[in-house]
Amino acid sequence: MKLSEGVEQAIHSVLMLAALADDAALPAAALAEYHGASTSYLLKHLQALSGAGVLLSVPGPAGGYRLARPAEKISLLDIVLAVEGREPAFRCAEIRQRGPDALPGPYTMPCEINAAMLKAERAWRNELAKVTVASIAAEVEAHDADGAIAARRCAFLERRERHPSR
Repeated sequence: MKLSEGVEQAIHSVLMLAALADDAALPAAALAEYHGASTSYLLKHLQALSGAGVLLSVPGPAGGYRLARPAEKISLLDIVLAVEGREPAFRCAEIRQRGPDALPGPYTMPCEINAAMLKAERAWRNELAKVTVASIAAEVEAHDADGAIAARRCAFLERRERHPSR
């Protein structure tokens, strides 16, 4: 299975937004700048995350994006499904019922290949559902021995975050 680059950008963006002050927002352009991404491409995914209830879009000149719920309540699965959609990665087209040696129809036995693929996808989704944005942030912090990652992020947020209520 291959996920789009938008999934990586979305996860990194949500992780960045998890570091914002409670009353702050970050514009899409700032997120794109920080990650070296295209603003228009990232914006499409930020809007999908907003539509899925992962992010809030804050309107106005001091607006941008922020988390819609606590980082402990946002899983990697939430982000992946918002960006990639809820459809299963594997979709059985019942090709066993086509071609010169097709099975006589209607064929009522489930496709064993489809069953195996769906079982694997359920396992994959269950694992992604267990990983939260908060747990990833904690792992990053634990591995940032010299504080360089946190310092870079904090300096950027000080310059770019907006406070609509101020």
